[in-house]
Amino acid sequence: MKNRRPYLQLKGDPSRSIYEIAKTINTPDCEAWLEELQQMEQKRENEILAQAEMDTEFINPIKACTTINDVLDENSIIIADGGDFVGTASYVLRPRAPLSWLDPGAFGTLGVGGGFALGAKSAFPNKEGWIIYGDGACAFSLAEFDTFVRHKLPVIAIVGNDSSWQQIAREQVEMLGSDIGTNLNDTNYHQVAEGYGGKGFLVTEISQLRDVLLQAKSDAKTGTPVLINMRIGKTDFRKGSISV
Repeated sequence: MKNRRPYLQLKGDPSRSIYEIAKTINTPDCEAWLEELQQMEQKRENEILAQAEMDTEFINPIKACTTINDVLDENSIIIADGGDFVGTASYVLRPRAPLSWLDPGAFGTLGVGGGFALGAKSAFPNKEGWIIYGDGACAFSLAEFDTFVRHKLPVIAIVGNDSSWQQIAREQVEMLGSDIGTNLNDTNYHQVAEGYGGKGFLVTEISQLRDVLLQAKSDAKTGTPVLINMRIGKTDFRKGSISV
């Protein structure tokens, strides 16, 4: 069949238009289905919270994300730039509103963090701007701290630092028996941010994290961009997420 040409124009916001159209349609009763989905989601949430309490070398990344989620301002934007740590964060962090989570997308365009944060914080100067970085991804745009400082854009960046391209390493080691090309140095990313005129913190224990996050929020309110270099351990939370 040939596509039918439209003969009526509908001018308006797409989401609002679809919502209004939907109100005119007799939809089936989905209450039982929604209840089932809510139960499945709660079960998964309980599993995540249990895994957050497991011991790891340095900071359990799941526990780190639950701590970050607890201190996020209701008026905030989250920029996600990374692989394994950001993948973990996507299960745990709860964006506070529509259009308040930006990430590299399905094609893995790492390096968007600095640019996305510049745009978001410039467009919404009164919102908290957070970058959740993997340590591999952060080096692509870490130099934007110079821009944050020069333009007085107080972004808060958190680097989940496990000295690894962990999303690649996990399956590469299992499939090929080698972690070659996936190891990174334990770089002092916080010192790099300080070199550009921002403020930096090194966090190696979960007991430090909440206080440092609250201090970063306070510093950001004075116009100072902040980077938290957080040493995290490795978990099997995302085992099976293939990216080689």
